[in-house]
Amino acid sequence: MSKSKIRNDKTCLNCRYVVENRFCPNCGQENTDTRKTFHHLFIHFFEDLTHYENAFWRTIKNLLFKPAALTKEYLSGKRLSYLAPVRLYIFISFITFLLIAIFPNANNSSDKTLENKSIITTKSKAFQNTITKNDSAKTNQTDSNEDQDGVQDFEYDSTEQLDSIHVLQDFGYDSLEQLDSIQKHAPESQKLSDFSYWMNKKFQIVKENNTQSEIIEKFISSFTHNLPKVLFVFMPIFALFLWLFHNKKRWYYFDHGIFTLHYFSFLLLLLLLLFLINKGLTPFSESSLVSFIQIVINFIGIGWMIYYFYPAHHRFYGETRIISFIKSSLLFFINFILIIIILSIFAIYTFINLH
Repeated sequence: MSKSKIRNDKTCLNCRYVVENRFCPNCGQENTDTRKTFHHLFIHFFEDLTHYENAFWRTIKNLLFKPAALTKEYLSGKRLSYLAPVRLYIFISFITFLLIAIFPNANNSSDKTLENKSIITTKSKAFQNTITKNDSAKTNQTDSNEDQDGVQDFEYDSTEQLDSIHVLQDFGYDSLEQLDSIQKHAPESQKLSDFSYWMNKKFQIVKENNTQSEIIEKFISSFTHNLPKVLFVFMPIFALFLWLFHNKKRWYYFDHGIFTLHYFSFLLLLLLLLFLINKGLTPFSESSLVSFIQIVINFIGIGWMIYYFYPAHHRFYGETRIISFIKSSLLFFINFILIIIILSIFAIYTFINLH
């Protein structure tokens, strides 16, 4: 509740209703002075975001240690005692990915960048010279096979280069020139499909325009920046599978949606805590004791992430332990495979769109 002084005027500034106490009985607006200090603005923003009056810490405590408790309380009508599910998810998601973005992996230096660029340039030039020599030799060889109309019959008979085609599949080309040369001169059986050629070309452009450390840095930055969107898109799918696995008359899709928001909020919050703990212990990682503590904390955290879904499912849906275990295991496995597929596609999309 705001500590601002109540206005002497009892007329609500919002709806012109008579206000006897602090809050308007008609619209709920607080009848306080409209001119505020910056301190009040900051505190008011934080209170609005988290509904700070004990609700924030109560929500966090229940979210971490009492699976499904928030969902049951919310659906039973107790909605002012805790943060609203959507606000909770947005807040935790914002803080999590903001802090991860603030502490990126520093895995490249100017010396490594120059060295890697030099290596790539040297390899590119060396391969270009090889292509030129091969093309020159091929031209001399096919000149003797010209027909009467002066048209040359092209034969791709270099066994060594054919063997290299098999080795260099799956995005393993040394340069864009090599890829284009193979696509242009190789036999039809050895050429890539249009989609495969497009994918390889995209990958090759990224490889030639960035060093390995730059690719990793840009990929992590882009992936982290867009991951919240992917998770937000995946949540309705997660809720859909919950709806398919449970009684349609007893449970509405809305109920599964609230459960999903709380579950994903828990995952992000625990991920954030593990991230902060690891970052905090990193400077002391040379100590064997600290390293052991770090391993134990990560093991417990990841284990709680995996196990959490079962008690949450059992307590919320109220089914027998065996039925709940079977359903929660199937749901966890199905959604785990789906999120891996979605994240893999997203990772490939992120990579080929690097500049």
